[in-house]
Amino acid sequence: MAKRDKPQFNRTLAPRTRREFLRDLGATALVAGGFTALGLSSYSQDPVREQIIQADPLKDFVLPPSQSLAQMSVVRGSQVEPMVREALQLLGGMERFIAKGERVLIKPNIGWDRQPEQAANTNPEVVAALVRLCRDAGAGEIIVSDVSLNDPKRCFVRSGIQQAAQEAGARVELPGGNDFIDTDMQGQLLKIWPVAKHYHWADKLINVPIVKHHSLCGCTLGMKNLYGAIGGRRNQLHQDIHTSIVDLAAAVTPTLTVMDAVRVLKHNGPTGGSLDDVVRENTIIAGIDPVAIDSYSLRFLDLKPEQVPFLAMAEACGLGLVDWQQLRVKESQV
Repeated sequence: MAKRDKPQFNRTLAPRTRREFLRDLGATALVAGGFTALGLSSYSQDPVREQIIQADPLKDFVLPPSQSLAQMSVVRGSQVEPMVREALQLLGGMERFIAKGERVLIKPNIGWDRQPEQAANTNPEVVAALVRLCRDAGAGEIIVSDVSLNDPKRCFVRSGIQQAAQEAGARVELPGGNDFIDTDMQGQLLKIWPVAKHYHWADKLINVPIVKHHSLCGCTLGMKNLYGAIGGRRNQLHQDIHTSIVDLAAAVTPTLTVMDAVRVLKHNGPTGGSLDDVVRENTIIAGIDPVAIDSYSLRFLDLKPEQVPFLAMAEACGLGLVDWQQLRVKESQV
């Protein structure tokens, strides 16, 4: 799918120095409180820059389209690994996406201090199955990583993803304060922004979101999952969340999206907590069109595409099709 032309970004000076910030803010007590809040909301602990930031865009992870292979697969079943393997086989196999020796970044949702049954994070069995498929395809190195919102150590352990990914043969990385690279996102809202270094390292990117309700935009799916690629003050982006989601999807372009709809968080997302909000749907959706996969996945949340503005916005930018039925889709039961 052709991507939108990215606008040229005129680089500007970085934010004010701390001295200027303190001088302008005024009262010492208010300064201390404001500066503490600023620090707590930031993932990057880099010093404030006083020079012009030179930043490069991310590489395009998308593969050339195939005129014969399926663009999307939908698999239902009761066992996770066979479902994931079947979903990839219907697309032509993992070998279609990963070449021998390539460095692969697998990006699940590991944002929250929750257990797998609470469906706030990607199912660890889905992640492990993808790691094994990448190994089978001959990947040179596989990293599993995310920028968590709760304490990363607790998120990676309690989600079950750290153990599952390591046992399957991946290296698990928890980004720290110095693990971000200023990147030209070339978006309407996202200009130069700190991106986890693994996105500059990888040859291929597999996005592995989970289907969840979201209190602000109605749903968090594949494109919204890309928030976990960036650091900085992400809460600022919620002021125009639909535009920021499209900016992210245009800048961070996965090779493959594998949607986890094994357990679906139907209410009180994105954090969840109560098992009463979780419904088991036992479905995996995989493909190369992130807009179509998000659009298809709305059914699990009782939503329609017209209720989710970022879908039409993404299609208008050339990122995919809202009408997934226009694609070559294969479905299976295992």
